[in-house]
Amino acid sequence: MSAPQFRPLEFGVTRVTLKDGVPGTHYLKAEQELKPFPDRLTDRLHHWAQLKPNQTVFARRVKLTDGSLGEWQHVTYAEAWHTARNIAQGLIDRGLSSERPVVILSENSLEHALLALGCMLAGVPFVPTSPPYSLISQDFDKLKHVLRTVTPGMVFASDTRYAKAIAATVASDLEVVMHEGTVEGRVVTSLTDLCNTLATAQVDAAIAATGPDTIVKFLFTSGSTKMPKAVINTQRLWCANQQQMTQSMPVLAEDPLVLVDWLPWNHTFGGNHNFGMVIFHGGTLYIDDGKPTPALMHETLRNLREVAPTVYFNVPTGFEAIALAMKTDDALRINLLSRVQMFFYAGAALAQPIWDSLYESQEREIGERIVMGTGLGMTESGPFGIFVTNPNVSAGDLGVPTPGLELKMVDMGGKTEVRYRGPNITPGYWRNDEETEGAFDDEGFFCTGDAVKWIDQNNVHLGLKFDGRIAEDFKLATGTFVSVGPLRGKIIAAGAPYIQDVVLTGINLKEVGAMVFPTAAVRALSGMAADAPLADVLSSSPVLAQFQKVLDELAKTATGSANRIARMCLLSEPPTIDKGEITDKGSINQRSVLAHRADTVAALHEDKLQVILKPNI
Repeated sequence: MSAPQFRPLEFGVTRVTLKDGVPGTHYLKAEQELKPFPDRLTDRLHHWAQLKPNQTVFARRVKLTDGSLGEWQHVTYAEAWHTARNIAQGLIDRGLSSERPVVILSENSLEHALLALGCMLAGVPFVPTSPPYSLISQDFDKLKHVLRTVTPGMVFASDTRYAKAIAATVASDLEVVMHEGTVEGRVVTSLTDLCNTLATAQVDAAIAATGPDTIVKFLFTSGSTKMPKAVINTQRLWCANQQQMTQSMPVLAEDPLVLVDWLPWNHTFGGNHNFGMVIFHGGTLYIDDGKPTPALMHETLRNLREVAPTVYFNVPTGFEAIALAMKTDDALRINLLSRVQMFFYAGAALAQPIWDSLYESQEREIGERIVMGTGLGMTESGPFGIFVTNPNVSAGDLGVPTPGLELKMVDMGGKTEVRYRGPNITPGYWRNDEETEGAFDDEGFFCTGDAVKWIDQNNVHLGLKFDGRIAEDFKLATGTFVSVGPLRGKIIAAGAPYIQDVVLTGINLKEVGAMVFPTAAVRALSGMAADAPLADVLSSSPVLAQFQKVLDELAKTATGSANRIARMCLLSEPPTIDKGEITDKGSINQRSVLAHRADTVAALHEDKLQVILKPNI
């Protein structure tokens, strides 16, 4: 049987150098050197505003009075440059700085983008903050933590949906700027007024005063058992990382670059990786108001039927919905595949059935496959760090370091932790010297907590595979080590399409257990009414029979207590962002789930839950 054909895609880094250190330590870097990069990302914005002023940089559908979304509203490079300069003048007039930055509470929008660019020109850091901290949270604890940490000089919100959070958390003497609406009982500045501030020579001086060490933004980590940390993002970090991405993924420099993207800008994947990519390459970003959830995925599919991206980024749940839709949606399949050169996923494992379904639609429509790129990175690395080297990607593959980034691989009692050093690494956490000091080893490498292993130890040029998070791994009471990442991925793949995510249990106990967050597909499987309580759906005979089958199949391939799921329960209560159980990009925080559902864990292992599945083999 002939090998599958892929749409041609150049991989920028395919060879590495490996050096041994002290016993248990190795160093890995790309053979290719990092090329020069600009001092400021705003230099690229200015470049494109002069070179192609009338090209769209950002577009978003207009929200109509009935709440639906209409046609696309466009902002050109010239308009973005002009408006950002005016906003910068307003920020300069207010004396804002790294000590008094701008906190942005709202989701992705044209206004968010222009305010961020204005901050960059003025040399004033901005702080994109997770909207659920304001819109979903009941106690606003994480929002209060953000405000305490960065002490803002201005807070921006798009509309009155944020009024309750502002009233509960923002000091009365702190300026609030809104695109639409007001907050009862306080003076609110209109964003229009800020946009209409006339730029002066002070803006040019402010731009000239910024450089590689200028803090461009603070990005907060998702937080696990601790409150989120403010990761310092400098111009050097951002610009170096964009150049690294270009060399690892040359497709990004192909003209024109078009993205259709929902990924939140308060997260490094959407806000640094993708937002920065568009500015760096003079591309166009269509802001997608959809999301990989049952309530909003239809909007993403609508956008992809209309706008054909040249590269497309998403998380596994998004690709799962797209794969399912492409089986029957001809318009989606034709438009999405018309010019896309690469797919890219991150945030969690992509199950093999999803991969297979995407390939099937691609081969049917265009006679070849689209490369599914992936890698490894984190907020502290800009985020891009490691990328695959060829189109034959398997679940868990990461690849090799991007140019300029050196990896240090350290034996950690049977696991290998990967550590980073390079120009794209954060200098630390804002106003948190203790966490900063603990994050770096004695050679200045950032300690990621991610475990890796070779794809093929006889060919290091293929690079690395993901081997879980070291902090998530645990031992059973017998002393047997449980590697959470690979086992979790195996369960999700075996249970597709009915398993959203899995949290493994059994720390210091005799057996490994699994708490399963199911997907919406279980409702159809149950045969029950669409509005039936999820707890009833999960206890229905068809659903229990399906998960029993999965558990029995897993038991057949288990080789010992460390990879045998001895008990399983299905969770009807979804993960919550308030408790830190889920991150902004939709991935599960294992440690937080275990901490906040300790009673369920205990009941699972003490046979005290109403329904516990156990293998029949």
